[in-house]
Amino acid sequence: MCTIPARDLKALTRELTRAKQHFTLAGTAAVQSCYEAGRDGFWLHRYLASRDVQNRIVDSSSIEVNRRRRRTKTDRLDARKLVTMLLRADAGEPHVWSVVKVPTVTDEDRRQVHRELLFARRDRGRHTNRIKGLLAAQGVPLARLPDFPTHLLKARLWNGDPLPALLHARLQREWDTVLQYTLRIRALKKARRALLKATDDPAIAQVQQLHQFLGIGIDSAWLYVMEFFAWRQFRNRRQVGALAGLTATHNQSGDLQHEQGISKVGNLSLRNYSRIAESTSEKRQFSRMHFNR
Repeated sequence: MCTIPARDLKALTRELTRAKQHFTLAGTAAVQSCYEAGRDGFWLHRYLASRDVQNRIVDSSSIEVNRRRRRTKTDRLDARKLVTMLLRADAGEPHVWSVVKVPTVTDEDRRQVHRELLFARRDRGRHTNRIKGLLAAQGVPLARLPDFPTHLLKARLWNGDPLPALLHARLQREWDTVLQYTLRIRALKKARRALLKATDDPAIAQVQQLHQFLGIGIDSAWLYVMEFFAWRQFRNRRQVGALAGLTATHNQSGDLQHEQGISKVGNLSLRNYSRIAESTSEKRQFSRMHFNR
């Protein structure tokens, strides 16, 4: 076992060559590898594929672990476990782990717009909630968020005093951040509208087709296509439900059996969509805001 510095592709190539020489294999011998899905994404997989290495990206939650409360865990033990499971998978054991489907560079790039939009909405919501919380801690209600600039000047404490100076400054900075996120969200929506005019992109055509169904807005249509239907091939409805985390989790032991609800282990962006997206009332409030900038 050897350790290679992160992103050192030359060292990786040298180790592959050295391993073949150590085991007296031909330079064209097939090489198989695997690593856990994580922060490194898919770039390493693409590099290995360009070197004719049969690589698998493994869902980390599907890797077997010792069920004892306290267990030994080191990088060396994890590497040995992955190699053992790789041998089992190569021997024909189909369900030894779950392998991540790797998108193309184009399909991965399509995700950027809607994911940035989701995170921008989530982050803006955190700042608006912080503003409301800071005011509530002083007993100062806020009826409508767009009225905050005027409300900040007129707000008074329970005894009629104005807001403390440092709190006033913090609230103003929080509001400036909210305005910046609002402008960013508008720019992202404008960029998405421009992309929707690209009639030669089959993924955009799927978005337009799905958007025609009643009850499916442009946000949902864009998310479903870019995360699901633009680059994945589904054989049945069960696969769609599993990827969305909507599969049942049955628990049965002897005479005891019960349902534990849905698994909630599907695509993270889709699972978090309802939580990250803004409420209808907040959308309407921000849609009526005007900026003199």
